[in-house]
Amino acid sequence: MDIRRFFHGRNITIVVSVAILVGFVLLIVASALHKSLVPSVNPIIERSDDLVRQGDQIQVNLLNGCGDQGVARRMMNYLRASGFDVVEIDNYSRFSVQRSFVIDRVGDSVSAMKTAKALGIADSLRVLRLDSSLYVRASVVIGKDYRLLKPFQ
Repeated sequence: MDIRRFFHGRNITIVVSVAILVGFVLLIVASALHKSLVPSVNPIIERSDDLVRQGDQIQVNLLNGCGDQGVARRMMNYLRASGFDVVEIDNYSRFSVQRSFVIDRVGDSVSAMKTAKALGIADSLRVLRLDSSLYVRASVVIGKDYRLLKPFQ
């Protein structure tokens, strides 16, 4: 089919509008398919122990280790929308952290793993630093790589 013959007598605006609409529909279908194939992280604690009751939300705090403003707030909004309980935003001890990581604060590796997975932080970037006085299950230190994490995609 000759392209000139196809467009002859047709309004180019209608053709472009239909093409955009088809693209938008394909994007929605692809997004729905992706969500159905990639299960979301359940932010609810699934087992009881001495420190937490089953059914409680995973409580986390966010520590800005990159120095960019607004990064922790955006991550807080993402985590809260995902069902996590973000109880605090603060600065890390330095602003030169290159890679974001998760700190397990109470020896609950499952909660730390769920937090890391929800953000797209590699499992190898989880560390254990027990500090139950913080009243959180995990801390997230936001590094200069934050643009690669799920809240910023």
